[in-house]
Amino acid sequence: MATVGSKAVLTALLANVGISVAKFAGFLITRSTSMLAESIHSATDSTNQLLLLLGARRARRPPSPTHPFGYGRERYFWSFVVALVLFSAGAAFAVYQGIAKVRSPHDLDNIGWAIGILVAGIVL
Repeated sequence: MATVGSKAVLTALLANVGISVAKFAGFLITRSTSMLAESIHSATDSTNQLLLLLGARRARRPPSPTHPFGYGRERYFWSFVVALVLFSAGAAFAVYQGIAKVRSPHDLDNIGWAIGILVAGIVL
């Protein structure tokens, strides 16, 4: 049976997947690096939510001889993994794209699409 917290994480996961796809479509239309970065950020959020669901599931395991008090604290480990993934993936991508765009900038196409998608993402 899913807990209220798990349902919230699952709902956020589904929303983030949809937002990520929309932002990636915005990148394809506008060629905006910021839209690509936003798309990857939303995809990373989705991965993090999967890790949180995994941690919540593993934390519900019953006590065992090696863990007589159960596995409840395992969720903190997975939260730490989530933080590492967010920081490392986001930083690596931002540095790479920043250097690439400084070396060879280009004009944006259809900027209205990018603004509309970002506003929709904020509303959701």
